[in-house]
Amino acid sequence: MNDLVSIIMPSYNCAEYIEESIRCVLAQTYPVWELIVIDDGSTDDSVARVTALKAADDRIALYQNERNEGPAFTRNRALRMAKGRWIAFLDSDDLWEPQKLERQIRFMEDHGYAFTYTCYQEIDIQSRPTGVMVSGPRHITHWGMLKYDWVGCLTVMYDQHRVGLVQIARMKRLNDYAMWLKVIRKADCYLLDECLSRYRSDRQGSVSNQGYLTLVVWHYRLFRQAEGMGRLASLFLTGVNIVFGIYKKLWYVKRSKV
Repeated sequence: MNDLVSIIMPSYNCAEYIEESIRCVLAQTYPVWELIVIDDGSTDDSVARVTALKAADDRIALYQNERNEGPAFTRNRALRMAKGRWIAFLDSDDLWEPQKLERQIRFMEDHGYAFTYTCYQEIDIQSRPTGVMVSGPRHITHWGMLKYDWVGCLTVMYDQHRVGLVQIARMKRLNDYAMWLKVIRKADCYLLDECLSRYRSDRQGSVSNQGYLTLVVWHYRLFRQAEGMGRLASLFLTGVNIVFGIYKKLWYVKRSKV
């Protein structure tokens, strides 16, 4: 299992996009992977679409929660099932470039890294580029990750042999950030400065489309509940996140005409 990549894909009412997401996994130049899809009580035909693709490739595994449990519960469940050394994440509406896994594993092996991420570009609901490309710091320490969630979930890969099993608090929002704060305690994070992922930016209901005040509240809850910090520390880090969120938009988000 030293070569196996376990790809974690929670799914909830993404029938319109999930086939395209799974096909980008099937198109990977790195073939040694398992795709763990866990449907979180979808009411559309997501399960039927995944089942059809699963029938043609046994590297795809499909599980269903008995009821809607939320992404934190679903990712925790998938991580407990993961058999691979390498853990990667792809939400059921996002996409990877064909070389994503191959390039990232090579980068990690060449440098001995256990936790990495890549740049990504944003796409719209028709999968068209919006002209936005997002990068981040080349090296992120634990303190650096507390300052801000620099990494896009679809870009992350970590070495489970060195990091171990990660399980996070059951939060409705920012559960990916909660995960990186667990991983960063075991290994610093490094940027592969290549655009290997495509993030669908303007779906209704995504965390990025929540109100600003809502995100502030959830950041406080993240530090207070998931990280177990005191009130003052949680308030301080929430404020730090606001400042570095502005910094990221100015320094690491590039916009061009399409």
